[in-house]
Amino acid sequence: MKKLGFLFIFICFLPLCLVGCGQEKQLNSYIIDAVYDEQNHSLSCQQTVTYVNNSNNAIDELCFFLYANSFEEGKRVVPTSYENRAYPNGQSFGSIDMKCIKINGTDSDFLVSDAKNILTIMLEKELFPNESVVVDLEYVVDLANINHRLGYGNNAVNFGSFFPIVCVYEDGRGFVKNDFSPSGDPFYSDIANFEVNITYPNEFVIASTGEQIESEKKDNQIVAKYRAENVRDFCFVLSAKFEMLKEMVGDTEVRYYFYDDENAQEHLQTATNALATFEELFGDYPYSQLSVVKTNFCFGGMEYPNLVMISDDLDSSETDNYVIVHEIAHQWWYGMVGNNEFEDSWIDEGLTEFSTALFFERHQEYGLDYDQIMDNALQTYKNFAKIYSDILGSVDESMNRNLNEFDTEPEYVNCVYTKGMLLFNQVRQSMNDKKFFACLRDYFKTYKFQNSSPEKLIESFCKSTHTNLESFFDAWINGKVVFQ
Repeated sequence: MKKLGFLFIFICFLPLCLVGCGQEKQLNSYIIDAVYDEQNHSLSCQQTVTYVNNSNNAIDELCFFLYANSFEEGKRVVPTSYENRAYPNGQSFGSIDMKCIKINGTDSDFLVSDAKNILTIMLEKELFPNESVVVDLEYVVDLANINHRLGYGNNAVNFGSFFPIVCVYEDGRGFVKNDFSPSGDPFYSDIANFEVNITYPNEFVIASTGEQIESEKKDNQIVAKYRAENVRDFCFVLSAKFEMLKEMVGDTEVRYYFYDDENAQEHLQTATNALATFEELFGDYPYSQLSVVKTNFCFGGMEYPNLVMISDDLDSSETDNYVIVHEIAHQWWYGMVGNNEFEDSWIDEGLTEFSTALFFERHQEYGLDYDQIMDNALQTYKNFAKIYSDILGSVDESMNRNLNEFDTEPEYVNCVYTKGMLLFNQVRQSMNDKKFFACLRDYFKTYKFQNSSPEKLIESFCKSTHTNLESFFDAWINGKVVFQ
């Protein structure tokens, strides 16, 4: 996700098998039937999850992350640190209400954690490695009136992270249960296959993850069926105001959904340029479509597989272009190569911000100079560290923190985005470009459709360069680097 404040710093259905790391992995599958009630601003869903135990352990429970509850009234963690821009009509709340859960067709007990972020379902019997179980969930999502990933605003309705998604299981740790956070993206998920049927009023235009397979009108409603394979999440956006432009880049159709945008053709061109550039730099984009969606959103933008949100509240076309490039870079760093964004947000955000600078290095027609971006980043970071040190007596410059361990938004932005970009620039400066870009391509190829981690990223760079870079990375990540 791209923060507005950070932008201003730098611009004035079948499970498939994947082969990786020598193991065959069967993907989980999600089948969702979702019906949107515009009058009540609610989404009624029937969901079937086929979960495959790809771990080395027997498990007796399943855990799901319930992002929709982050908007519930009375939560100890507010959904956004940008409250003044988030609520178009005053504070509003939303939630997810679980109605019924079945395991292999039999009613099952379930528990929602006190923080309302984790749904735990006890299994009838232990699920052993390579075995699967079918979970049916029925629930209703009530939307807040908020300009956010999930909610309705004055121009559009966003359905980001609306459904219960299985937590990632790590051997030796179990299910990873992230907390909510107003800063950053508290997400961590495995690649899966999705088949989603969406029913919505016919005055709306829809933008979605995946490929539309069917669409038909029924009684003033549209029923659309989408299929998305090898993606780690699913999102869609509805608006009665959408116009759409599109252009092909190789085998991918790039779409730009917008309203009130006199520079729409330019922004579509930026999206196609970004897709082509990142394919050349990192590796192929394997999906048939990519949608850039201008919508009501309190941050600069937000990434989902095959779909990125761009705020309709940005102050210039130049800012729009920057955010579009950043969010499309996330299709590689988050979308295809995943990581725990709650615990290691610097991996995808730092690498994405660095990739954005690489784009402008190769597209000088936008008027942004790579070296100047890096110089501005360095000066900004040094100013942040000095101000915090002067006021507080010290400053924590470590990058390896959970989202809720950053005390302020500037601390999060500077340690994750700014310092993350500077880290990868310094890696680049330590070797020739041929070797450096080979590192990035090898990293992408190795962890495509998987989840990475700090250890895996460092190991990949060490292997590609035949150089021990552990001390170098550790100094940056743990806050030991001294900036002159």
